[in-house]
Parts: sequence; C-alpha cells; structure tokens
Amino acid sequence: MDTGTTAFMLACIIGLTMMIPGLALFYGGMVSVKSSINMMMMTFGAVAVVGVLWVFFGYSMVFGNSYGDAGLLGSITEYAGLGEAIADGEVAVPLALFAVFQALFAGITVALISGAVADRMKFGAWMAFAAIWAVLVYFPVAHWVFAFDSADGSVIGGWIANDLKAIDFAGGTAVHINAGAAALALAVILGKRATWGQAPRPHNVPLTLLGAGLLWAGWYAFNGGSALAANNASSVVMLTTFLATCAAVLAWLGVEQLRTGHTTGIGAASGAIAGLVAITPSCAAVSPMGSIVVGLVAGGLCQLAIGLKDKLGYDDTLDVVGVHLVGGIIGTLMIGLVGNADMPSGVDGLFYGGGLEQLGRQAAAVVAVLAYTLIVTSAIALALKATIGIRISPEDEEAGIDAKSHRDPAYDLV
Repeated sequence: MDTGTTAFMLACIIGLTMMIPGLALFYGGMVSVKSSINMMMMTFGAVAVVGVLWVFFGYSMVFGNSYGDAGLLGSITEYAGLGEAIADGEVAVPLALFAVFQALFAGITVALISGAVADRMKFGAWMAFAAIWAVLVYFPVAHWVFAFDSADGSVIGGWIANDLKAIDFAGGTAVHINAGAAALALAVILGKRATWGQAPRPHNVPLTLLGAGLLWAGWYAFNGGSALAANNASSVVMLTTFLATCAAVLAWLGVEQLRTGHTTGIGAASGAIAGLVAITPSCAAVSPMGSIVVGLVAGGLCQLAIGLKDKLGYDDTLDVVGVHLVGGIIGTLMIGLVGNADMPSGVDGLFYGGGLEQLGRQAAAVVAVLAYTLIVTSAIALALKATIGIRISPEDEEAGIDAKSHRDPAYDLV
C-alpha cells in the first residue's frame, strides 16, 4: 500500500463528501421556502440509499468482470458485500477506499436528478426511483465508462472505455449526461408545477452561492481524485478544473447581461457548475488554455440552453438538463476538438491535428448513454407512476411539500 496515495484519496473522500451538503444547499436555496427541506432531503436520501446498494452489489456491477466479455455489465456476485475490502492487499489504493470514493460518485449522480422535480414529487417515490435508477441505469453505464480491462487481460471492463476508447476522465457521460437525460425524462413524465410559467423566486440566493462554493471545492476531489494518485496528473486536473470554472462564470454572466440586461447571483453559481460539469470528462485531456475554451463554451451555451425548457414546455425546475446534460455533452465532445496529446489522457483533438476519429468516439459515447438513459428512465418513471404514484396532490403542492411530507419548516422565526 502506498501511504502517500492513500492519504491523498482519504482527503479526496472528505472533499467529495462536502459535495453532499453543497448540492443540498445549492438546490435548497433555489426553490421556494415551502420546499427547501424536501429538496435537501432528496440529496441526502439519494446518497444514503445508493450507498447501501453499492455495498450489496453496486460496486460489483460496476467493477466486476464483465459478463460474457461484452463490456455491458460487471458480475453482480464478484464483489457482493465487499468482503474483499477488508483485505490488506498489495495495491496502491486500498479497495475499501476506492469503494467509498466511487460510492460517492454514484450517490451524487442520482442526487443531481432531483433538481428537475422540485416542489412536486413524493419523497417516497423519489427514494424508490433513486434505488431503481441506480441499479438499472447508473451501475451499467458506470461499468461502460469507468471499468477498464486489466493489464493481463484477466478482467474485462466496459465497452465505452475499452472498445470504443472514448475519453471520460471523471464522468461527463456516466455522471452528467446520465443525470441530465434522466432529469429530462422524469420531469416530462412527472408533469409541470402548478406555478409553471411564473417567474421562479429562489428563497435564499446566498445559500445557493454557498452551496456552489462547496461544490466547487469538492469538485477538485471529484476530478483530481479520479487520477487515483497524488501526482502530476492530479495536479494538472485541478488546474484545468479551476480555469474552466472561472471561464464559465465569466461567459455565463456575459451572456446573461446581453440577454437580460443584468447579472445575478444564481447566474454566477450556475455558471460555475456549468464549467465544472464540462471540464469533468476533459480535465486530463485539454491544456490550460484549452480548459478556458471549454469553460467559455460551456458557460455561454448552457446559459442559452436553460431557456429551452420554456420553448419546449418541460418543467426542469433547477436546470439540470440545461447545465448537466448540455454541459456534459459539451465537455465530452470538446475532447475531440481541443484534446492535447501532451496532457495525461494523451489524445489529440481535431484542432491539434488528430482528425475526426476521437471526435467520433466521443459522439458515439454521448449518443449511447443519452439513448439508454432516456429509454430506461422513462420506463422506470412510468412504472412508478402507474403503481405507487409519483406526484403529490395539488393541495399539498399549494401548501408546500415541507409542511405536508416532512413537518419540518426550513426556518422557525416565531
């Protein structure tokens, strides 16, 4: 065991855990005061249920030897229960540590979806959805993207990572496109809020900015920790993550100023998240200047994309589609354009003389994850809608989901 690497990964796990309250605060501040506790509980609940499933069979489904060498799903039984995690093997990163790191990835991915269904989804139905979606969607897709073949060929990983050879360093496809596509499907099937069409009123913008700051800090662990070592690669990844985020904030605010005549705190927070999302797959593939380009493109286009829900008529309450789906697609495709072989991922994009081959690989990964997630998420949502029901009553929606479902007000000012 490499004690330096182990210490680094321990620190990254703490950073990743900060993203749980970060996301809860980010989402909680953007909704009305009547549903802020529910919004935060959806984040904590998703991480909790996915964490337990991860130990039972989730880790095994993602990192187990692929069934039939097809690269579609890892063996459910190979690491079931994670009994192997207590062994002190001759590996750089202990299995127990890697399992916790990846469990947080899984839980946060599911929690991201909740932003699309704010104010109107039953909490029990959300918990059921989180569990089923993790098993049927996240675990298989994470296997495709994150499970690599072993050097000796004894373990076969996922098809996107090994056969297609698309680059996704920390989860542009498995995390952000996956969550964004699921958010779109779930929001459409759930239906619009009763207040759809009215200007949204975040109840606490400073809370959202605080949450965005915690997410930004945690993202260094999210991306940097994916290097699985305290080395030059993790250092470069943290640099590109920082630069892309800064550029995205500037681009978002610039477009917002041009479109509306003013800039907002929600815009600054959303711009930061858009940059973080887009650099997630490309953080080890683009140069520092390339990361600024990624951030500028993501910040500007995601700001424009959030207006699509008004034109297309779907109620993505907190812009999960506009930020995570669009940002994930941008970041994944930009590798095929501005990827630089001098960076840790070692691929040249089109603008660096690499031709169209890598861009084609990236596009194929985007289409595969997008299609699979939309289809399976729709099936899950429709099944839950037909059985246990997924939406609160109009009366409860009017009164506020916090009061009816949790009996727990966000603020007690009496």
